[in-house]
Amino acid sequence: MKETAIRIRSHVRRAIHRFVGHDDEGQATTEYALILLAAAVIAVLVITWATAGGGAGRIGDLFDSVFDGVLDKTTQTTVAS
Repeated sequence: MKETAIRIRSHVRRAIHRFVGHDDEGQATTEYALILLAAAVIAVLVITWATAGGGAGRIGDLFDSVFDGVLDKTTQTTVAS
């Protein structure tokens, strides 16, 4: 009888340790899921701003200025050469 009680207590301790645990198993998966969730929220906010918030014109202006800057630099180096 005493041996059975010791086995039961041992199994209970292992089960508690498994559920409560002192290891960090699964922590990286949880962090990865939270990062993906945050990235999805940011993407939705950017898409909403770009389509409905008047950001489309600003993004177009940004691309235009970037392309104009690249073209200006390439024409300056081509003419200087």
